[in-house]
Amino acid sequence: MNLYRRVAGDRRPAPGQDRRDRSRPLAMAAYRSVISAGPVRGWAGPLLITALGGWLRFAHLSTPQAVVFDEIFYVPQAFGILHSGAERTISFFGSQLPSGNAANIFLPGGVFSAHPPFGKVQIAAGEWAFGLNPFGWRMAVALAGSASILMLARITRRMTGSDVLGCIAGLLLALDGLELVMSRTAMLDIFVMFWVLAGFGCLVIDRDQARARLSARSPGLPCDGAGPRLGVRWWRIAAGCCLGLAAATKWNGLFFLVLFAPLCVIWDMTARRAAGFRQYIRGALVTDGTVLLPSLWLTAAVTYLAAWSGWFASTIGWDRNYAAAHGVRTPVVSALYSLYEYHREMLSYGTGLNTPNSFASPPGTWLLLKQPVRFYYAAPGYAESGCTQTSGCIQNVLAVGTPAIWWACLAALPALAVWGLQCRDWRAGAALCGVAAGWLPWFAFPARTEYFYYAVSFEPFLCLALALCIGLIIGPADGSRRRRAAGAAIAAAYLAAVAVNFAYLYPVLTGSPISHSAWLARMWLSTWTGFHS
Repeated sequence: MNLYRRVAGDRRPAPGQDRRDRSRPLAMAAYRSVISAGPVRGWAGPLLITALGGWLRFAHLSTPQAVVFDEIFYVPQAFGILHSGAERTISFFGSQLPSGNAANIFLPGGVFSAHPPFGKVQIAAGEWAFGLNPFGWRMAVALAGSASILMLARITRRMTGSDVLGCIAGLLLALDGLELVMSRTAMLDIFVMFWVLAGFGCLVIDRDQARARLSARSPGLPCDGAGPRLGVRWWRIAAGCCLGLAAATKWNGLFFLVLFAPLCVIWDMTARRAAGFRQYIRGALVTDGTVLLPSLWLTAAVTYLAAWSGWFASTIGWDRNYAAAHGVRTPVVSALYSLYEYHREMLSYGTGLNTPNSFASPPGTWLLLKQPVRFYYAAPGYAESGCTQTSGCIQNVLAVGTPAIWWACLAALPALAVWGLQCRDWRAGAALCGVAAGWLPWFAFPARTEYFYYAVSFEPFLCLALALCIGLIIGPADGSRRRRAAGAAIAAAYLAAVAVNFAYLYPVLTGSPISHSAWLARMWLSTWTGFHS
């Protein structure tokens, strides 16, 4: 049985939805575009779109056949974690290493890393499975980027009750240039995106289950109270684990952990109010709030600390012996003190990073795609095999979003904000909260060197916001035939434009050899070339 009929055209209360739910019908009717038709259809579309996205991400994954951009840091550090438990650096990059000779390529001792280890642990999994080669070190990011498409499609479907809107959100993510590039480059940001999206999905499931529990336990209870306790909320604990892993990949995962907590409080508050309890604020802040932070933040903290287990077990990790060198040799205390010192250095590096870079861009320009990052460039005569031009080819990997998606967000985000405030639609608030958590904190560090590709962490929420706006354009199921036909035509035309835009840019997203004139035609802004001053 579909738990989400209330957003898919059926006015009857879904199982777990209290009949006293006073949610505004206008906010729900906007997403009654398509009635979900069971689990097969609900999985078939997302899986097909994920297969398309996976093919785009895994096809020719070894191109370019060299380390690109910050792979030069993360690839050897991941290989060091694989063999020594902590980040190390190596003397050269080769193809598949002979078995048993890995230790010969490491330089002595550990190496400082500006980020926690878990993202590199995931890269190391690919290196363990396929060796120290381009496919091996990129396999894990391609897998995470592909799986994120499926997660977003299913999360959107759960939130809206619409198979079509779920597929649209997944398709937008599959056809975005930035997500594609980050899914084909052994860097950490795609893992932050993956675990943040997984944590968000767990919270959405927890929201639905909490409403179902309230409906089951509320009969017979006085309406002038705060409502019943809901017991252990395992999906919220799972969300804490996922968000802890996001923070254990890069610290910007902490931004989502902080902002998702008040989002949970608001969801608990509205759930108790919809169930008819007059003291819903006390119920959300006290009854639910007393277990919110332990289940979310404490779980995340334990998960984060567990991600450092390889560093704890090693003897060569950076700062691993700092406490002992300063006279603190008490077991456990010594290790935690050394970890604290390491984190102090990481914080100092992260907040003080202000090295001038021509690819740096302030966060206010990210939606404009004003300054993407050139990950790889090979001039004519130096491109890899596959070039058919007699005068040579250019290979370019440009971390840029699909303009048809990112520029559309300039209108979609404020429109969704107005809609959400006017109709009190929780879906709009959730999407905007995800965007805010990944984007707004970067404005607090104006002196820091920042890059556009940081935006991939909140990109799924941009796609969710666009899908919600497309649902508004299509119109409600009880709208006139002419109204819905016009809305569907506009939505189809937009998605076609996204697909054409993505296909046109695909060669400069994947390092495919193209002629100089073809490359130049795809540099829509002068800043995209990477040769500006």
